Amino acid sequence: MRFIATSILTVFSIVGFAQNVWEKPVQNSTKAVEEVVKPNPDEKYLVGAVTEEDGKVQWTLDVDVPGKSAEQIYDRMYKCLDDLTKQENQLEGSCVALVNKKDHIIVATIKEWLVFKDSFLSLDRSKFNYTLIAECKDNHLTLKMNRLFYKYEEDRKPQGGSVYKAEDWISDAKALNKKQTKLLPGSAKFRRKTVDRKDFLFENIERIVKE
Repeated sequence: MRFIATSILTVFSIVGFAQNVWEKPVQNSTKAVEEVVKPNPDEKYLVGAVTEEDGKVQWTLDVDVPGKSAEQIYDRMYKCLDDLTKQENQLEGSCVALVNKKDHIIVATIKEWLVFKDSFLSLDRSKFNYTLIAECKDNHLTLKMNRLFYKYEEDRKPQGGSVYKAEDWISDAKALNKKQTKLLPGSAKFRRKTVDRKDFLFENIERIVKE
């Protein structure tokens, strides 16, 4: 009898302990949602992608070229710019326009196609004009890209299409929204393709002059 009573008391104490410690977990009816921030595909084309000098759109490339004289850099740059004017996308009038052999300066006037879309059903492109100025010194090259403008849809409009100066079309003030977080329609494709073209030219010229 004493054994039975002890067993009963033991069971009650275990049950009491369980009631004090164990409980059913509360299910959260709302699932945690992680906020996914999508990268902006136009990030590289936003503020600062198009630089200006004295109110004019201009990019400048400064390259240290150790061990090469101004004349050596000049010769290499002349060939580089001359080759550029003969590429497939170039238009009539694209040429090395002026040289100053004494001060080792080369001025090239570039006229080329800037292609936005090229497919079986559609070709969207603009004539793109700009100037490249190479200033060669011992161990250093300074290349400037400026005087940019576009001639667009010359064949589509009866009045000869549209002419856009870079300052009025692809600058930060003209090509970005007020928050400077998006490109504006219309000029967006011009800004993207111009920045891409500048990057391509500068990267290749830097590689060539350092060879």
